[in-house]
Amino acid sequence: MAIQANTPSELITIDEDYLDRVTHRRSIIATHGSTVHGCIPEGDAAVRELYTYLLSEQLPKRFPTIFKLSNDNSMCENLATGMSFPTLPEGNMHAALRVLGETVEEDIFLLQETPEGHRSVAFMCCFPAGFDPSSKLGKTLVEIHAPVPSYERIGSSMEKFFTKLEVGKSVKRTNWSVQTHTELFNCQGNHITGDDKYESDEDVDIEKTFLRIELQTLTRLPKTRAILFSFKTYLYPVRQIKDEGLGPAFADAIEGLAKGNAPGMWTYKSAVRWGSSVIAYLRS
Repeated sequence: MAIQANTPSELITIDEDYLDRVTHRRSIIATHGSTVHGCIPEGDAAVRELYTYLLSEQLPKRFPTIFKLSNDNSMCENLATGMSFPTLPEGNMHAALRVLGETVEEDIFLLQETPEGHRSVAFMCCFPAGFDPSSKLGKTLVEIHAPVPSYERIGSSMEKFFTKLEVGKSVKRTNWSVQTHTELFNCQGNHITGDDKYESDEDVDIEKTFLRIELQTLTRLPKTRAILFSFKTYLYPVRQIKDEGLGPAFADAIEGLAKGNAPGMWTYKSAVRWGSSVIAYLRS
């Protein structure tokens, strides 16, 4: 998985476009509702734990110029958005997830270990990269990753890794893809699975073609022992990558999709649609 150690301070990050991003997320939540957030009863306690930790501890301590606690610590004010939320979740956990969704940029999935494997019990995902987040709720890791080529080779190792993850020993990794549109919210199109129809070597508008990178983290919550899988999404114009002199290296990485030890990844990541055009551009 090419993982690295992570620290608690890196769990949530805030960049200069934070306000634009969370405003966009609020709009997505209002428009798409249950597609972008959900919880089954087994996930209630984990959502409560995560919400309380972020609103009462992590955010005010890590970003004191943006998040401010009230005198009695019962409310957390977001000075960037002007909104305030209770530090302990009120009502059902769907409401708590919505608060998290418009407070941080990271998308989150919470998983609990079961006899069948780690199962998704709650999620808040405004920026899916070509999948319907709601379709993952209640599913195990194996079921979630069913469309991924050759996942069966590493499935058991993934389960063991999740089981052994210790509190305070968070890890991170990056995942990348290419998309030929500007949307962060995208439930379909970035991947090709099953009987999806596609045209090879489509005409590609380079000005709308982006390297999409997810900074992914895995964290064990101390009380519920749930696993927090979170990821923050970045979009970089392919033109910018070439202008910075990284075109040939990125072209090599794209070609590597067809040469790796997971047959089908070239198609799964939709490189059959854009690969030839983007590689030619990067090397031109």
